[in-house]
Amino acid sequence: MNPKQMWAGLLVALVVIVLSNSLYVIKETERGVLLKFGEVVNPDLTPGLHVKIPFVNNVRIFDGRILTVDSAAERFFTQEKKALIVDSYAKFRVLDTATYYTATNGEEARAAGLLSQRINDGLRNEVAVRTVQEVVSGSRDEVMDAITRRLSEVAATELGVEVIDVRVKK
Repeated sequence: MNPKQMWAGLLVALVVIVLSNSLYVIKETERGVLLKFGEVVNPDLTPGLHVKIPFVNNVRIFDGRILTVDSAAERFFTQEKKALIVDSYAKFRVLDTATYYTATNGEEARAAGLLSQRINDGLRNEVAVRTVQEVVSGSRDEVMDAITRRLSEVAATELGVEVIDVRVKK
């Protein structure tokens, strides 16, 4: 193999490497942000085939579907100072990709942890102003609706996610 052929082969390999790092795909079930040296440049990438500058731009892709966060069972005290162990979960999805990336670094587990803390705080506040009877049977739906509304407002501004539903399992 002569030197010209060797250089031509290296050039072709380099072009293939650069092109393979330049193209990326966002699926319909995903959301993504385009970063330039770690800073958000395009916060809302549409589904399809896209081009980026290799080694300068980076793409972070998140699940755009409805996700579930299962909070650990915790002990809450009612208005009459009786302890209840409450187990809950919430359904959420990424709403604002730039805020979500900034708040969680794009990590679903971190978002779930932060959301779980806020769910437990909301439940603690709602259970504390009610009696055992109200929490267990009387106004259970009212408690969940209040938490969902409050949590959705807070989570949208702080985490960039939309809370769809909060439910108490037991």
